Amino acid sequence: MTQTAVPLKFRPRHQMKGRQPEAQALREVRALIGPPPATGHRRDLLIEHLHRLNDHYHGLFERHLVALATELNLPMAEVLEVASFYHHFEILKDDQAAPALTVRVCTSLSCTMAGADALLARLPALLGRDDVQVLPVPCIGRCEQAPAAQVGQRAVPQASAPGLAALVQAQLAQTASDAPAVSAAFSTSTASAAPDAAAEFFPEPLRYAAYRAAGGYQLAAAVVNGEHDAEAVLRTLDEAGLRGLGGAGFPSGRKWRIVREQPAPRLMAVNIDEGEPGTFKDRHYLERDPHRFLEGMLIAAQVVGTEAVYIYLRDEYHEARALLQAELAALQAEPPCPLPRIELRRGAGAYVCGEESAMLESIEGKRGEPRMRPPYIAQVGLFGRPTLEHNFETLYWVRELVERGAAWFAAQGRHGRKGLRSFSVSGRVRLPGVKLAPAGITLHELIDEYCGGMAEGQQLYAYLPGGASGGILPASLADVPLDFDTLQAYGCFIGSAAVVVLGQHDRARDAALNVMRFLADESCGQCTPCRVGTAKAAQLMSAPVWDQATLTDLAQVMGDASICGLGQAAPNPIRCVQRYFAHEADAA
Repeated sequence: MTQTAVPLKFRPRHQMKGRQPEAQALREVRALIGPPPATGHRRDLLIEHLHRLNDHYHGLFERHLVALATELNLPMAEVLEVASFYHHFEILKDDQAAPALTVRVCTSLSCTMAGADALLARLPALLGRDDVQVLPVPCIGRCEQAPAAQVGQRAVPQASAPGLAALVQAQLAQTASDAPAVSAAFSTSTASAAPDAAAEFFPEPLRYAAYRAAGGYQLAAAVVNGEHDAEAVLRTLDEAGLRGLGGAGFPSGRKWRIVREQPAPRLMAVNIDEGEPGTFKDRHYLERDPHRFLEGMLIAAQVVGTEAVYIYLRDEYHEARALLQAELAALQAEPPCPLPRIELRRGAGAYVCGEESAMLESIEGKRGEPRMRPPYIAQVGLFGRPTLEHNFETLYWVRELVERGAAWFAAQGRHGRKGLRSFSVSGRVRLPGVKLAPAGITLHELIDEYCGGMAEGQQLYAYLPGGASGGILPASLADVPLDFDTLQAYGCFIGSAAVVVLGQHDRARDAALNVMRFLADESCGQCTPCRVGTAKAAQLMSAPVWDQATLTDLAQVMGDASICGLGQAAPNPIRCVQRYFAHEADAA
């Protein structure tokens, strides 16, 4: 029997499997990301390209994702899995309509206490528009301005429903420039604020020319040019006892030495993705004096010998990002000394990217999932190279320490502690905000001396000393020194010094539930103990009476078996409520 040969259809070698890109979609993508260089588009810029598409089209349409995958020579599945990982990317089918505008209302603990739930409930009806998307979101880094919101990419402090509605209408109608639109919304939403509150919330920063005129970058230039000994800088850090101020508290001088000893080429990554509910200190300093941080960064890069620096800034800080871009451009246009390559990268709404290895994965254009260790990033970090990773505030203090000397810094402190700490204080206090205070100060002292006391009608009931992951302590422990290594005996840690204060009408179990829901929402999902454990814990904590035995077992598993600090620290709120507020957990 003869068989009829069936001609095989071969896909051209230049085509990828699956859906092929549309010519119009390719043109639209190329218009935003630019033509490919001779070596092709960089894989690590995938997230930056996704931002451009998302900003321009108010979402990521499937046709654009296909075209982007083609342009970057990546599998569609890889582009899709990255885009779907981050909260700020919205993937849309081609026949869907993108929202004209998105309003985000923060539902973290401080904003919830300030009325975020009522704001969310009232806002959709007040807007009366189907094309405006209203979303409850985790912390947006403006806890001292609670309730905080964002209209598009624009921050709205102390938001009210009428104020947000006014800003939405202004932006949709495009009747005003960006700055007046902010001012109009601000004045509407903060009727009870002081006349100079706008200047407090949107301060005038110290620009490049003024910073240079005041002696800025002289130290950095001296270090780069060999006029100031690098070893002397390291000794100053060691003697001052400067530790990482992002939360881990690793000695800075030791970290610099470890990376410095690794083979070149070396890289540096700066973490400004402060996503811990309750913390906003990095944004506070960045908005006011960006060049003090940049000078510390240049000093670190020279001492350690890094050829490039990557700055990772959380996406919610739109105004700060515009400022940093402008001041980086001014620095590079008139450099005080030879500069390393500096790249500013934009986060996309993922709390887990505050973990150092997850941040590196995100900078590489991947899902922000923490790495297993070893190897440590000081040895195998960004793009496989030895990497110095630092928090913004740690670098912010480098110039001050070297100029004033280690003795000045070490002389600060209370109750046997040394140095200064920037406390992000929010909640039931009269004057929330960033408070630069002696390390080791107690909560009672911090509230009385720096926050104007408790808010009217409020009495101290409890507090979170270190943000969402740092645990919850009762008022009876408000005289414990606040610093590294002073809170572990109480089941807490200070972390980034994000202090949230609760009053007598608040409940610690409600705060713990708010925190656990945040952690469940922000879990990257990579490991089962964290992915399943945080969600299950939030469910159990919602019950009128806690199932103490199950929660205890669950806390043990999360703490022992999670890959990174998010899951490992997740049990802290549970254990603190069980230890200090058992009457709340056992009451129906």
